[in-house]
Amino acid sequence: MARKYRLYQIDSFTKDKFAGNPAGVITNADGLTENEMKKIARELNNSETAFIFSSDNPKYDAHVRFFTPTTEVPICGHATIAAHYARAVELQLNTTRVYHKTGAGILPVDIIRQQNDYKIIMKQGKIEFGSVIDGKNRAYLLAAFNLTEEDLIADCPIQIVSTGHSKVMIGLKSSSILSQLKPNYQALTELSKRIACNGYYTFTMDSAERDILINGRMFAPAIGINEDPVTGNANGPLGAYLIHHKLVPYNGSSFEFKAKQGEAIERTGTIDVAVQIDNEEPVEVSISGTAVIVFKTELTL
Repeated sequence: MARKYRLYQIDSFTKDKFAGNPAGVITNADGLTENEMKKIARELNNSETAFIFSSDNPKYDAHVRFFTPTTEVPICGHATIAAHYARAVELQLNTTRVYHKTGAGILPVDIIRQQNDYKIIMKQGKIEFGSVIDGKNRAYLLAAFNLTEEDLIADCPIQIVSTGHSKVMIGLKSSSILSQLKPNYQALTELSKRIACNGYYTFTMDSAERDILINGRMFAPAIGINEDPVTGNANGPLGAYLIHHKLVPYNGSSFEFKAKQGEAIERTGTIDVAVQIDNEEPVEVSISGTAVIVFKTELTL
């Protein structure tokens, strides 16, 4: 018997179609096998596709799995925004909090209804500060990006940070350096095997726009994403990193900022990041953004 699935293409962190970060979403994924999900993600060829399964547990409202064109990942920021935007539209939800089971745990998502549209707020997973990249690996990374030590922000260690899906944080002195990056993807893929981290988030803090703190670019060729437009699981951990290394002022208990990403590949979007702080250390990170449906169709298998 034919199975029919509701399939969306949704752009996250924007209200403009063909901007921000595109994600595929299947809102009624029950019955799909892992192999089928991999094939669908490969066919759609977005950086991630989200599959929403029914809950069989009172602790969460939905189970969401995320696939790049080549592999499953524990969680994804922009695909979470897309998935819950699609679900909210289908169910015509009012402002509410839901819980979803992910590879990073059971996490809350806040659905904010705004004039027949939605803003989605995603609490990210546990903050983890990993290895500082130094020695031979640091030299290899700089060569892969064609960077020199003089291109880096002096007070920013090159460090792995995670709120569910780890990224390497690389602070650059200027937006001109950022915009000119042409990394060696094969070299980054090889380095990912050595450092056990697939994503590299290059960022600057010299934005000419008053409401934008961060401009960034994120590369993850090891999982089939040469460059990602707007990355929740990069900007979220970056917020924790900025507080941990005392790189920004804050009011004592919280820090919020906007980041812009995707300009280099003509898919610009903005993301809001909020960091909760206790005893001068980050303890919780949330990201939020808008989304827009590009198309909805039916997939028959």
